[in-house]
Amino acid sequence: MTEIDRQHLIHDWNDATTAPGGIQFDDETLRDGLQSPSARDPELDEKLELIRLMDRLGIDTADVGLPGAGARARQHIAALCREMEGLRITPNVACRTVISDIEPVVDLVQEIGSPVEVCTFIGSSPIRMYAEGWEMDRMVQMSRDAVEFGTKNGLPVMFVTEDTTRADPEHVRALYSTAIEAGAKRVCVCDTCGHATPSGVRKLVSFVKGIVDELNPEVGIDWHGHRDRGLGLVNTLAAIESGATRVHATALGLGERSGNTEMDLLLVNLKLLGLIDNDLTALADYCRKAADATGVPFPANYPVFGADAFETGTGVHASAVIKAFRMNDTWLANRVYSGVPADLFGLEQSIKVGPMSGKSNVTFVLERHGVEPTDARVDAVLAKAKVSTRLMTDEEVLAAAGGK
Repeated sequence: MTEIDRQHLIHDWNDATTAPGGIQFDDETLRDGLQSPSARDPELDEKLELIRLMDRLGIDTADVGLPGAGARARQHIAALCREMEGLRITPNVACRTVISDIEPVVDLVQEIGSPVEVCTFIGSSPIRMYAEGWEMDRMVQMSRDAVEFGTKNGLPVMFVTEDTTRADPEHVRALYSTAIEAGAKRVCVCDTCGHATPSGVRKLVSFVKGIVDELNPEVGIDWHGHRDRGLGLVNTLAAIESGATRVHATALGLGERSGNTEMDLLLVNLKLLGLIDNDLTALADYCRKAADATGVPFPANYPVFGADAFETGTGVHASAVIKAFRMNDTWLANRVYSGVPADLFGLEQSIKVGPMSGKSNVTFVLERHGVEPTDARVDAVLAKAKVSTRLMTDEEVLAAAGGK
């Protein structure tokens, strides 16, 4: 089948998200992701492997920790930064907007001899200010002092406002203007509590872009979102559409409460929209390693990378996939009953036998195992399948067929 024929097989109604300035990715798995109540802090060798996988996937930067969290955190941060010296991916760290948090990063950079971006954060919403007893004048001064200290010491600084999606517009303007004037290279808009909807994201990111364009168009805009309403991924796509040039996410959506935007699903969607050309064949390995390293399993029906994502025992669905396989057309098999082509992500379709299966399922599974699908064998397997309450394992199918 020619390429032009394939293009005519699928009519795409989707509106592709636009990305005027290109897209960069910041992986927060090893910092924000580890705030998940269910996650354990991985051992250093596990973190190093995850960093290498991030690099293979074309992820640009990774938050490798909070230096103020203690000696173990600082030891791991230093080792991860050294590992990145030979990779394309570069490190950043999270710090409060206080000089004492940033000072250890100055020492770290002198020790390892390579740059580390500082992501200095402060709460920005009225509700947070009220709870903390903060005054705006003091917050502006703290922000200026922290950013100036970092830039004077040669550190690239990103200024982060927590809870931006619930902040007063004039407070947002005051804080970002101060940070940009003090030398911040990037500003980060945060949906810390998972409050925003896509329309709100578009309004807010566009508002921040207006501030940036007015003061220094060279300053980058980051988006950091959570998924308390289940909108993390779609909000991140809206942020990209509205002018964010770097977006934050974590493996499997790990993070505090309900978690963050899912890095794996974000990459999948941007690949399918044609906005990135990253080689994502290692994405399943990245998901598995993150799950193993943090001790947080992901459900079987998790999109793309869950055990069920490309597996079917339904007769009509499986029949279409099997017909494609019999045509020796893997491209067709991976798309005829799936909106996500398995082969783009190093995966493949799987045909199973269960109570909703037909003869074609059984025949296909037997043939795959080198067993002749005689009528007697197929009927014997179907008799078992129709009284089963679940999909049968291939071993159970072979046993019902009487073996080879």
